Amino acid sequence: MRLEHRTDMTQRSSESLRPPLFRKSSSRFGGVFAALRRFVDLQAGSVWNDLSEILPSCDGVVLDVGCGAQPYRRLLGKAKYIGIDTADSRAHFGYEVPDTIYFEGDRWPVEDASTDVVLCTETLEHVPEPDQFLSEIARVLRPAGKLILTVPFAARYHFIPHDYWRFTPAALHRILRAARFQNIAVFARGNSLTVACYKVMALMLPLLFGEMSSAFLLIVCRTAGLLLSPVILVLALVAKLSLLGRGGDDCLGYTVLAQRIADADDPR
Repeated sequence: MRLEHRTDMTQRSSESLRPPLFRKSSSRFGGVFAALRRFVDLQAGSVWNDLSEILPSCDGVVLDVGCGAQPYRRLLGKAKYIGIDTADSRAHFGYEVPDTIYFEGDRWPVEDASTDVVLCTETLEHVPEPDQFLSEIARVLRPAGKLILTVPFAARYHFIPHDYWRFTPAALHRILRAARFQNIAVFARGNSLTVACYKVMALMLPLLFGEMSSAFLLIVCRTAGLLLSPVILVLALVAKLSLLGRGGDDCLGYTVLAQRIADADDPR
């Protein structure tokens, strides 16, 4: 049985509009570009907003798992930062950044109970075996160590085919409890209005940044995109204001805070 007029999504190996990579830059221009990206890229901007509140108060050793270009490192205060990522990061996601520890396999090159905070942003959806991944987080955290985790929810299929999961708050609570975490809190990033703006912008942004099959189509789409730019900016502003709310059942994603269960408190 087949739906002949539809695309079999399991056969997809690429996407027409790949998410632009974060860039590691300390220059003023790089900072301006990053701020502009966070204004238009609602997913990245909403994560930045939450981590701007959380990370400055972190201390000790902070392990950034799936760190990519380390975009949130600058938000830390005096904490010691360690960034690690899979050896497939370049091939799968386009990242190869100095001062990052790249590893192969399921076990990370980090000692048991050696970190105070694990930071994991927009990574868990790209992990084929999330239970094993969370077990590694629990292994490297000190007893009562903290986990800061973000995941997308209303997000398109991206970095194809290395995008596997969308998690609900109930699922996040369930898998984190199974991985020996407690004091689990899940916060929605945005609400239905945020998502509505995000989806309309998703229709417009490919006109400016998407790949086109011909020079003529490229000119037409870029012209249309430029004409619609004021609308995109208004939608981005409305979405930013909506992020100031308490969050809703339909949202961009979730920011999760949890604490590793100390061995003495582990009921198992």
